Amino acid sequence: MKRIPLLNLAAVAGVVIAIALIGAKNVQGDAKHEILNVSYDPTRELYLSLNAQFIAAYQQESGIHLEIKQSHGGSSRQARNVISGEQAADVVTLGLYSDIDALRQRGLIADGWADRLPHHSQPYYSTIVFVVRKGNPKHIHDWPDLVAPGVEVVTPDPKTSGNGKLSVLAAWGAITTRGGSDAAARDYLRELYQHTSRLDAGARGAATTFSIEKVGDVQLSWENEALREVADARDELELVYPPVSILAEPYVAWVDTNVARHGTERYARAYLEFLFTDGAQRTIAQSGYRPFNPVIAQAYASRLPPLKLFPITAIAKDWEDANRTFFDDNGIVDTIAGPDKKG
Repeated sequence: MKRIPLLNLAAVAGVVIAIALIGAKNVQGDAKHEILNVSYDPTRELYLSLNAQFIAAYQQESGIHLEIKQSHGGSSRQARNVISGEQAADVVTLGLYSDIDALRQRGLIADGWADRLPHHSQPYYSTIVFVVRKGNPKHIHDWPDLVAPGVEVVTPDPKTSGNGKLSVLAAWGAITTRGGSDAAARDYLRELYQHTSRLDAGARGAATTFSIEKVGDVQLSWENEALREVADARDELELVYPPVSILAEPYVAWVDTNVARHGTERYARAYLEFLFTDGAQRTIAQSGYRPFNPVIAQAYASRLPPLKLFPITAIAKDWEDANRTFFDDNGIVDTIAGPDKKG
């Protein structure tokens, strides 16, 4: 039997290993050409537009066709799903600072995450407004009008929804920032919940309850969601801006542990940096969100009028303090909300 030289055997083995590695790299590369964006409830339409723009621009720049998958739900519930591993998000675009920082506290996102992107990782901001029936038959213009006799309020559950949390904080601040005491704010919030028939899990569920099921007289809504609802309602709904409301500041971040495992950090970083470009900022404004870019914001002032908005620090030390005070077990909401009203 003819013996094959050891040198040849080594060469053959090297070729086989190299081919295997190339194949594995290609398979792995294909698998890595996608990211998952876990977002809050009403951003479906926004990211549908932004994703298409980014995918086209990124392919032209890099030659890579990236797939972006989306998940939407109540902001706080989405954060818990990422923490539990139920959703292996590469990026999170959530409604509240505290929801993303909860991931940092669990070691999923690096310390100092908010300083890794422009404008403190806030590509847009928003607020809480009122949606009412056409003609505003209950004459709802300000926060005290929500607790007038016969008024039924629709708002999401603050345990699961950023919209729900912000509605609570906006209602509280509408009292205290205009000279009312904490006791008066607590009484008002208790009465507001007495006028609330049920608490949906997220903003889109509350919108369906109000606009499709026609439950309630007024809905407490993200501004962008209110604009979409009114536009879709065929003259059945109106948007009312209260004299004062809360400054809502959604944040974005890549999830360090997940992008390291998936090999997707460069995609996640490029995707989030894109949100701060002029093109994305215009799409953000067109979608009813308030862009951080002041020049572009001014160009859309007729659609997004100037508002009197108070920051979270007007009613709490910071978001951590607000969460603990209002939304932890036995916090203010637990003590005043009454029986379960979930839809």
